[in-house]
Amino acid sequence: MIFGLEFPPIQNLVEWEPFAGDSWYGFNKIALTYLIAVLATVLFFWIAASGRQLVPKGAQNLAESSVKFIEDGIIMETIGPDGLRYLPYLASLFFFILISNLFEVIPGFQMPANARMGGPAFLALLTWAFFIIVGIKHQGPGKYFKNSLFPPGVPKALYILVTPIEFISTFLVRPFSLAVRLFANMLAGHILLVTFGVLCATLWVLGPLLAVLPFSFFMLVALTGFEIMVSFLQAYIFTILAAVYLGGAMHPEH
Repeated sequence: MIFGLEFPPIQNLVEWEPFAGDSWYGFNKIALTYLIAVLATVLFFWIAASGRQLVPKGAQNLAESSVKFIEDGIIMETIGPDGLRYLPYLASLFFFILISNLFEVIPGFQMPANARMGGPAFLALLTWAFFIIVGIKHQGPGKYFKNSLFPPGVPKALYILVTPIEFISTFLVRPFSLAVRLFANMLAGHILLVTFGVLCATLWVLGPLLAVLPFSFFMLVALTGFEIMVSFLQAYIFTILAAVYLGGAMHPEH
C-alpha cells in the first residue's frame, strides 16, 4: 500500500497457473503464447507463399520486405553471402521472438512470453548449439576449438590468461547473456506497463487523485508504444547476435 494505492505482489505478474492441474509442467498462458507465436509465424509465411505473384502485394510484400531486411540488415552485415544458407533459422528466430514479445500489448494476454526465463534460455541454448555445430562443420572439430580457445597471433605466454577468458566468453557467457538480455528487458517493460495500468485503474476510483489520471494514462499510452518498439528491438538484437556468433564460427579469422 503506497499513498493509499494498492499494487499486486510481484509474483502475480510472472506466475501463471496451468489451465488444468497444478503440476509445474502444466499448459499455461505462457505456453499458449508460444504456441500461437509458432503458428502465427508458420501461417504468415504460408499465406505469403501460397499466392505468390510477380508483383508482390499484401502478405507476400510484407514477408519479402521482412526477409530482405534480415538478409541485408543482419546477414550481409555480420556474416556475408555465405550466411544466406542460414536465413531460414535467423528469420524464424526473429519472427518467433517478435510475435511472442508483442503479446505484451495484446488485450487478454498482456504478458510477453519472453518475460519468463524458460523461453529465452531455450532459444539461447539452441543458438549456442547451432553456432558450435556450424563451427565444427566449417572448420572441423579440432580446428574449431583450437581457434576458439587459442586465438592465432597471441603470444604463447599469454594463452594461460587468454584461453580461460575465451572459453568463458564463448561457451558460457554467450548463451547466458543472450537469454538474460531478452528476459530482463521484456520483464522490465511488463512491470512498467502493469504499474501504470494499475495506477490508472486505482486513480479512477480515488476522488482527490483523479486529476492525476490523465498524466498516468498518457504515460501508459506512451509506454505501450515504447514497448512495441522494444519488442522489435529485442528480436533484432537477439537475431543479429546469433548471426554474429554464426559468422565467427564460419570465419574465425574475423
